Amino acid sequence: MASWLEDIAAVRANDPAPQSTLEVLFCHSPLHAIGIYRMAHYLQTELGLAFVARLLSNLARFLTGVEIHPGARIGQRFFIDHGTGVVIGETAEVGDDCVLFHNVTLGGTGKHRGKRHPTVGNSVLIGTGATLLGPVHVGDRAKIGAGSFIRMRDVPADCTAAGMPARLVKRDGERVDEELPRTSLSDASIPVTPARVAGG
Repeated sequence: MASWLEDIAAVRANDPAPQSTLEVLFCHSPLHAIGIYRMAHYLQTELGLAFVARLLSNLARFLTGVEIHPGARIGQRFFIDHGTGVVIGETAEVGDDCVLFHNVTLGGTGKHRGKRHPTVGNSVLIGTGATLLGPVHVGDRAKIGAGSFIRMRDVPADCTAAGMPARLVKRDGERVDEELPRTSLSDASIPVTPARVAGG
């Protein structure tokens, strides 16, 4: 319940369109997707009801256009703007205070076992249409530009990445033009057991 209330607060903090909390509760479909995800995550990780959890996640996708696998680990105050086309894979991890826009994919390459989806730090912003594939790491407070494509490359903390394929365009507030570092494959084959996420 606490995480649900913080997710509502995140909508109020990040989206100027809703005129009231009531409007957020009834009309913000990405919030509905996040709420259903939190229930599904609890059912799968705490009660072992994986089939029921997947049914819930499919319902959320049908109703909202947002697909979040129940096994994903998502922190508090998570905000998705618009939501349609967002896909978050089973072993993805997202920290606190993150913002995703529509058509963002946190997906796999199809070539990894175990940990195969991105790990996103705290206070990360991922722009519209960005695609992140594989067990990549995105550091705290990083930004990823709209339409960016990242496959098996990491984004350091406090940096901005943009482009297809993405490159570093800003580091610690200073403009740069650098290649993204390659993702280490050391943990790509390690089986992942989703940990408890606050509030489900």
